[in-house]
Amino acid sequence: MNDNTIRPDSLAFSSEERKSLLTASLRYKALFVDVDRKDLPSAPGITPEVSAFLLCLSGKGYVVEEDLLKALSMTGSTPFILEEITQVIDKALGVGLNWAPLVKGWNIPTGESFIDHYITLFANYYRELSHGKVPQGPLDVPLQDPAEKKESQKETFMGMTGTILPCGHFIPDGTFPLERYNGCPFCGTPFETSENIFKGQGRKKKSLRLMTKKDMEALRDSLMASSVPLDATQIESLKTLINVLGTGDTSVIAMKETAMVVVDALLEKSKSLDGKEEKDTFLTKTGRLFSSPADILRFLWFKKTGRLQVIEPKTLVMHAGKLSSHMVPEQDKSSSAAMQKKQDLKLKYDRRMCRAIALWLNGLDMDAEAACEIMHPKRGMWVRMIRALRLGEYSRKPGFERLAKLLDVFYKNDYSVWKGELDRCLGINCGCVDYGRALELLKQRPGSFARSLFAVMLRMGPKPALDAFRQIMDKVPRRLILSLGNAAELFFDSRAIRIARPLTGVTKTIPYNKKLDNYTPEQRESMTKAVNDLYKETMLNHFSKDTSAKGKKMFIDPALFDIPVSIGDRSSTIQDTSAALQGTRFKVEGDSVRLFMQWGKGLPAQHLDMDLSAAVCYQDGRKEYCAYFNLTLPGARHSGDIRNIPDKKGTAEYVELNIPELQTSGAKYVLFSCNAYSEGSISPNLMVGWMDSANPMKISDKTGVAYDPSTVQHIVRISESNLSKGLIFGLLDIEQREITWLEMSFNAQLVAQLNAEAVEALLKRLKNKLSVGELLQLKAQAQQCVLTSSPDEADKDLCYTYQWALDAAAVSKLLFQ
Repeated sequence: MNDNTIRPDSLAFSSEERKSLLTASLRYKALFVDVDRKDLPSAPGITPEVSAFLLCLSGKGYVVEEDLLKALSMTGSTPFILEEITQVIDKALGVGLNWAPLVKGWNIPTGESFIDHYITLFANYYRELSHGKVPQGPLDVPLQDPAEKKESQKETFMGMTGTILPCGHFIPDGTFPLERYNGCPFCGTPFETSENIFKGQGRKKKSLRLMTKKDMEALRDSLMASSVPLDATQIESLKTLINVLGTGDTSVIAMKETAMVVVDALLEKSKSLDGKEEKDTFLTKTGRLFSSPADILRFLWFKKTGRLQVIEPKTLVMHAGKLSSHMVPEQDKSSSAAMQKKQDLKLKYDRRMCRAIALWLNGLDMDAEAACEIMHPKRGMWVRMIRALRLGEYSRKPGFERLAKLLDVFYKNDYSVWKGELDRCLGINCGCVDYGRALELLKQRPGSFARSLFAVMLRMGPKPALDAFRQIMDKVPRRLILSLGNAAELFFDSRAIRIARPLTGVTKTIPYNKKLDNYTPEQRESMTKAVNDLYKETMLNHFSKDTSAKGKKMFIDPALFDIPVSIGDRSSTIQDTSAALQGTRFKVEGDSVRLFMQWGKGLPAQHLDMDLSAAVCYQDGRKEYCAYFNLTLPGARHSGDIRNIPDKKGTAEYVELNIPELQTSGAKYVLFSCNAYSEGSISPNLMVGWMDSANPMKISDKTGVAYDPSTVQHIVRISESNLSKGLIFGLLDIEQREITWLEMSFNAQLVAQLNAEAVEALLKRLKNKLSVGELLQLKAQAQQCVLTSSPDEADKDLCYTYQWALDAAAVSKLLFQ
């Protein structure tokens, strides 16, 4: 054992903590090893264990950088660290799950048709009648664990000879070629599973770097300080880092949503404190992270629903009903789902939470009238919260006088509402108009002014609106001004289709503002230019304040010009192997792209029908679908529809896209979709993504397995907070041979019900967004930097690579703070 070897007795973290940190680091294309960089050996001493580990990594599509190799060489006496890393990578990639689809060798069509299904349905209907049973649908079948597999049996019925499968269905001879299936082709129940996968087919390896404890702490602080909302992957990582490393310095938290995660962690920590005074002191200190009652309501609703945005109870109830609706009336559970959601949202709090909220409201540094005005938009929710939290009882206790005043003003409605006064000045619901007073009110709320700037420009005219906005522009967060520039072109174009993404996550198209008809095309174009000049001026002024980079050499990775600046692109998917920003484009290496979907991990055998589909859009405007109802079309093959999952290991579906065939057929682009045919939303922890390889990718003739982690280009996992039935997760541009990573939610059981206009609008919005590369060019212009063509020629602190852009918090820190 050399001096640089990690000793087991020196390990600071438990096995579960190390795995948690490894999971978080892998999302940033890195591996956590608890070493100090200054202790790294000058040259790695590769042991047989490390050599075997590297070979295993290569088969999964990874190579390691030099610093990580040195850190791994220090694990000589602790080989279980290598085993933990392997377990984390395997879990993220789905290694060890069932990747067998319904059809063996599904790249060759089975020839099944609608007639086969009709004949089988007819035979099973009358067969059950002859046995004195009520005929069942193809979904109502006794599910079998593959470990308790029954043998198929031959039978003759009504002159038809066929096979009785383990699920109980009778398959007449001459219909489905049963030797080609891993399960029942009629009901989609799998009988055969396979954990074997392909490895090493991918030529392009993904590089993994080293992350130490200091790096993980820096990542935690960077996420906490991000001035743009964190996506689902970043939120998941932040929770992990706080659970293992604590909150560190909690004084720098830029976003309200981020503060909720930190407060939740601190509240858990308060459980271990002894003594009432000590707990009250700690809770009071924690309450300083809240600046208004709106923050406290956000936290309470986050604890209740798991979502960081406040969605009204009636919206959640209505949405639950929509998710559980079904095109088959017998399977429609919308009414019961809505009732269940209503029951789930009933409020009930223990004394510890009641006292915490009372202390936080009592400690707010805000007048009661101002606090009540903030509470007013959610007054109905606050009435129920106050009752459930027993705040009236606490307000009568000594020391809670500020809380008592707050409740008194709230219940007496003894406060004015800014929004009501603004509506009056704008002539909404009344004939009186006072635009001068309206502008003065808007200047009191810079954030609200920024969010309503376009509408104000149309109502009052662009010049007075922009002149007033410039007076308070320095008080508006730069991310808001940047988002105005991104949205201006679409908003002021009356022909453009705009999209909105409500808090429920389902993307919708919205019509243009009718007041645009009051302006000529030239005037609308000048409005767009004025807003664009506004945000460019703001960013140039922001960058020019820093003179330390003047004359230095800057490198901007060309890939950054394909990555839009992430502002408000909230996400319900978790990227466990690489955190790509929405809108990122991936080049296709080979002639085929293979979509995959795996779901049902850890769940018992049950009916759980998730569908993987590809929508092919042609140059002439036609659309065709490669889905469970159409397994084969020119340039696309589907692996078969599975409707029932086996026990614990889950199941898989694939779609193979052949680019040359799609080009020949006149395809323009292909949409990648997954959706829940079953009632309810997409199954949590469902994994979906695509594979690409310069070399042809294999498909097993025996099992149909077609998964190889070394060829995976992008993979995401559906989070528990998902509220949608469908997800568009990618778009393949046939001519450009590139895939755009999207996340567009929709509510539909079938891909054919997808609103294609919304997809086009989302793509246009992403293309209109300012890219990270373009924003860095503005920085170089303002700071008079010299752009270089190589990262080796640039100054270290001005080398902006694709790896740097993966950390959205670091990007926002540079550009917006």
